[in-house]
Amino acid sequence: MEIKSPAFAQGGLIPSKHTCDGQDVSPPLTWSGAPAGAQSFAVISDDPDAPAGTWVHWVIWNIPARTQALEENVPKLDALPNGARQGTNDFRRVGYGGPCPPSGTHRYSFRLYALDAPVDLKSTATKRELEKAMQGHVLARAELMGKYGRR
Repeated sequence: MEIKSPAFAQGGLIPSKHTCDGQDVSPPLTWSGAPAGAQSFAVISDDPDAPAGTWVHWVIWNIPARTQALEENVPKLDALPNGARQGTNDFRRVGYGGPCPPSGTHRYSFRLYALDAPVDLKSTATKRELEKAMQGHVLARAELMGKYGRR
């Protein structure tokens, strides 16, 4: 399975549009090569370089199995029209919260999970709750990493 973004290349710079310095909208993501049996997808985005430990930027799950992309600027709602749910990020908000490093250039991971079942979680759940709910259900995983540093 592979995940990409038309907004930035693997290991490339995330455009400011997708950060706290810009419009703070989620980047477009596309994927391919999902395994047979995938019933839903989840995406977790975080910053492992944050001073206080890994900082969670986005938690979204129950993305329908037929989906192969998330468009730019996913609405910051706990429940989306396609049935997907979004959790609470470390900014204490639902939906996507873009890169906003206090200093230096940080790495930002967008991990896609193909799951063998939808996840039974309340909207606004945290990354930790999602990871626990996904245990034993991950069929495949892919990762896209981008970088951002404030000027």
